[in-house]
Amino acid sequence: METIAPTPVHPADVAALFRPFSLNHLTLPNRIVMAPMTRQKSPESVPGPDVAAYYRRRAENEVGLIITEGTTVDHPVSSMDVNVPNFFGDALTGWRRVVEEVHAAGGKIAPQLWHVGSARNPKGNVHNAHLGSASPSGLVKPGKRVFESMEESDIKLVVRAFADGARNARELGFDAVEIHGAHGYLVDQFFWSGLNERTDTYGGDLEGRSRLAVEIVEAMRREVGPDYPVILRFSQWKLQDYDAKLAQTADELQAFLQPLVRAGVDAFHCSQRRFWQPEFEGSDLNLAGWVKKLTGKPTISVGSVGLSGDFIAGFAGESSENARLDGLIERLERDEFDLVAIGRALLVDPAWARKIHEGRYDELQPFSKEALATLS
Repeated sequence: METIAPTPVHPADVAALFRPFSLNHLTLPNRIVMAPMTRQKSPESVPGPDVAAYYRRRAENEVGLIITEGTTVDHPVSSMDVNVPNFFGDALTGWRRVVEEVHAAGGKIAPQLWHVGSARNPKGNVHNAHLGSASPSGLVKPGKRVFESMEESDIKLVVRAFADGARNARELGFDAVEIHGAHGYLVDQFFWSGLNERTDTYGGDLEGRSRLAVEIVEAMRREVGPDYPVILRFSQWKLQDYDAKLAQTADELQAFLQPLVRAGVDAFHCSQRRFWQPEFEGSDLNLAGWVKKLTGKPTISVGSVGLSGDFIAGFAGESSENARLDGLIERLERDEFDLVAIGRALLVDPAWARKIHEGRYDELQPFSKEALATLS
């Protein structure tokens, strides 16, 4: 099995990664974020002591902010697998243990609240298999209609479920909360014209297609108050179409973002397949750089950081010198974005951040697909 080697850096290069940062009322010790990565290691959707230990190991090794794997909100068809953790009911006891373990190690942590929408296959290993899946227009990909369009009453239930999740996060002691609005899952299915063909107030132009997310953010903000960090993760690309774009230009991106800022988003987690790629012609700014420029809000950049290939091509052995950390550090030093999310490098090596800080580059562990089988 081919592995993806970590990228080399020099000790002097990494100082920018270890500057403190404040997000709303939350102070982080450095700029390193653990990216949310689905693990499917929570039997019957309840995270156990092994999940708590998994996150604690990252907190013990200088990760500034941990964003958990996607955790599903309290809606009958929110999850795609019974081993994906819930964020309601019995699962909350397990998440309380996670928070306690991370805080005992001096870490900060946020849950990512998730609804998978039409990515859920009712014939799979899912809860409520007798129910069809939720989506704005019943589409699983452009042109392929499988389910019924969501009724407005069901949309309101989803909004309520996200708000309840935010309230639970604060009550459990989490330090912030993130909405999964990326990669072709439910919130992003509403964003994307490829899957949203609605003609009511939740469809139409990009502003209409953003209404679900705006209502979710507003409802969450009412539950957690003004001082609690609310993060929105979004992407241009989709699992259904890597070349998709919500916004073709900077002006369109600004029009998309402003209602979300007004609703109460504190930071945008900007997912790209490759962090080094410019988002629009005529500028070398990546997606996170453009979002920060247009909104003034803090941004998290993510996309193949710390690996020698992007997170999809890497499985096939493709690599790129562009993924080197020195290019990332240069962007961070000029404040193109504020925080850096690390995915697979942290999945396989819980001490990645500490090793980078201490210059122990020869000890970095390469990623291979076998790492997905365990909670290392």
